[in-house]
Amino acid sequence: MSQSRLRRAVVALTALPLLALGAGQAVAAPAPTPAPAPAASKVTAIEDEAARTLAASLTDPALRARLRTATAETPAGTELAPLAEGLTGTAARTLAAAAARADRSVAAAKGLGADLGPLLRVQLADPSMRAALDAGAAPLVATAGTDEHARTVRAYDTAGRAHTLDARTLPTRPVYLVDLDTAKALTAGIDLLQRELAARGVGSAAPSAPSAPTPQAAAGWWGTKITSVEVNDDEEPWFKGAAEMFSLVSGFGLDGKVRVDSVAMPYLQYDGTVYYPNQILVNWSNYKYNLADVVLMEDDGDTNYLALAQAVAAVLLTIADQGAYIPLVNAVLAALPSSWWTDDPDYVESWYTLARTSTGRLNGARGNGWMTVEPYWVGQL
Repeated sequence: MSQSRLRRAVVALTALPLLALGAGQAVAAPAPTPAPAPAASKVTAIEDEAARTLAASLTDPALRARLRTATAETPAGTELAPLAEGLTGTAARTLAAAAARADRSVAAAKGLGADLGPLLRVQLADPSMRAALDAGAAPLVATAGTDEHARTVRAYDTAGRAHTLDARTLPTRPVYLVDLDTAKALTAGIDLLQRELAARGVGSAAPSAPSAPTPQAAAGWWGTKITSVEVNDDEEPWFKGAAEMFSLVSGFGLDGKVRVDSVAMPYLQYDGTVYYPNQILVNWSNYKYNLADVVLMEDDGDTNYLALAQAVAAVLLTIADQGAYIPLVNAVLAALPSSWWTDDPDYVESWYTLARTSTGRLNGARGNGWMTVEPYWVGQL
């Protein structure tokens, strides 16, 4: 998902300048500084190798016909690994082995288990290419990639030759895209993230409750519901698909320790689109204070959920309850790997001091998005 250029990094919470928010509140603000050079993308490299193997395998007429049919039936993407099932040619066997190897490598790069099944998928870059494909035009195979600001895209033909395509102009030749099934990866990643945070003492695998609940608390709990949300509009290149987003909600738990709850937001896929999810963002029965912070993240393909949990826990465990609410957004941002502070950020937006009584439109601290919220009582049946 394309975002505006992010030219800053975040340092420790105590070293940041303060921005007044009104009503006597103040929070630490990230200080602008040049972003570090982008790190090489492990997932993109794996996808690129898979794309080259798939392109070479399309010399097999049966495999080529199967891919054309599969992508027509499921335009959003068909799994790569099953494409070769039941076919006996050399190209099919090579593709099957390469796809299985790529799926394992992607899972490892994202800190996930190896039992998720196929993680790479294939789709036609644009529906308008279908006519040329059906007419017999030889397709190219490229990867969706993670750099939305790339000027060129590398694609392969059936002979293994690399072609350079303009990233801003839709190719006239049909192009298949090898991409990550980020919906599957996000579901598994959120589960892993919550388990790992809980294991490190900054989260809970299951909702907690007050040790001595009142009759009202025993009958349910207050939550904050997102009624609508949008992130800013940016031009999206033809080789990028939908984003997969999640939020990290942080505050102090009932035990006085910092806690982080991860919330999947798979519907939030495109810039410039208002979504109406009616999703519970915060369960206030899990928090000691009437305030929490939210950091909106994007899984652009390279998000390593295990590394994220380890980094966030290492920073937040150093923060002690002082008997008053402490904003935690900058502590979370300070924990992010430096490779995420590039022209292709995983960090999208953040909201400070969300209260149980918050209602209406809340603009993000970066100015890159907004959401409308309202208190919501979740009662027991």
